[in-house]
Amino acid sequence: MRPLDIVVLLKITIQGKKDWQFTDLSRELYISQSEISESLNRSSIARLISPDRRKVLKNSFLEFLIYGLKYVFPVRPGSMARGIPTAHSAKPLSDVFKSNTDLFVWEYDEGSVRGQSIQPLYPKAIKAAKDDSVLYELLALADAIRVGSTREFSAAVKELKKRIK
Repeated sequence: MRPLDIVVLLKITIQGKKDWQFTDLSRELYISQSEISESLNRSSIARLISPDRRKVLKNSFLEFLIYGLKYVFPVRPGSMARGIPTAHSAKPLSDVFKSNTDLFVWEYDEGSVRGQSIQPLYPKAIKAAKDDSVLYELLALADAIRVGSTREFSAAVKELKKRIK
């Protein structure tokens, strides 16, 4: 598995029952169609997507996010930077955890918030998230699992369960 695989699976989850093509995912995630294909192959082997590579196996995917994400794709907060809020600093968790300190951001020159920088799951995540607010919130929730304390982790899990199931 690669971090990009999580983003691809989250994007497919957002699609719901809507028919999608590799070209759609490629365009919306700013990655090549061959990377999409390779990602789906890895996810199929990991049994996170159906053998036909069209439907995310939601229970398995949630289990992986909850119990494996922070171990397989850990992140350590970096230096203070300007950027786009993520983890508990972004919606929907920012409504629950009101704080002007201990903020986490994806470093981005045009960002409006200062906080500790963390690396997104893949380099173009910021661009894709700016185009899709639902994906942005799911990525922020994934980051809360990767970097959050027990309270943020629990809130992120609860929210992901509501959104993915």
